[in-house]
Amino acid sequence: MTASAEKFTRQTLLDVQPLTPSLFTLRTTRDPGFRFRAGQFARLGVTKADGSVVWRAYSMVSSPFDEYLDFFSIVVPGGEFTSELSRLREGDSLLIDRQAFGYLTLDRFGDGRDLWLLATGTGIAPFLSILQDFEVWERFEQIKLVYSVREARELAYQPLIAGLTDRDYLAEHAGKLQFIPTVTREQHPGVLNGRITDLIEKGILERAAGLELTPEHSRLMLCGNPQMIDDTRRLLKQRELHLSLSRRPGQVAVENYW
Repeated sequence: MTASAEKFTRQTLLDVQPLTPSLFTLRTTRDPGFRFRAGQFARLGVTKADGSVVWRAYSMVSSPFDEYLDFFSIVVPGGEFTSELSRLREGDSLLIDRQAFGYLTLDRFGDGRDLWLLATGTGIAPFLSILQDFEVWERFEQIKLVYSVREARELAYQPLIAGLTDRDYLAEHAGKLQFIPTVTREQHPGVLNGRITDLIEKGILERAAGLELTPEHSRLMLCGNPQMIDDTRRLLKQRELHLSLSRRPGQVAVENYW
């Protein structure tokens, strides 16, 4: 086996589903030796016509216990990777690193009562993996999933989210999860309007959740565009909610999604 072959496996695309012209989901086979913690990501590689391979990092949407791997992607106009990826069809192959990476995992927090998962766009991916893992339901009394997109049609994985607590192993925890969608470019029934940062700053998010953000009880995970993460971290810091580091436990964990 060559050194390069040891770093990745070649997997088969099982399913591709377009959500909007710029968003799609994909499912691949999973190497039996691939292990990951809910919230982590892997590097995916696509082979171009000239034989070169382009790599990008994608969080797993699927549970660590599924036999397949699910991913959620946006098509970047003219993007070297997503342009190639979006052309793949069922039966095509792509490369996946043997090792998973990332620290947007529950072990970032040693305590806490309430878990807030704040996502923009495809940043919802790691949180869906976390919510399919039993650990999160055991550890926290309340879970708030906040999902911000530009238009309501971009709210992905609605059946998965709605069906989480219908699963046998989560049935006893059914009342813990509250899903709070928000859109920024239109008004939509039953959905908040505005950016996550504005909703926090104006107190709208806490009112919708019926729950306060406090250093004592709140633990927050942020995933999405870097501007949202930077602005949200600044607001949280003003309320004594700080980034959790190995040398200094805190209340906030982040993953920049590009």
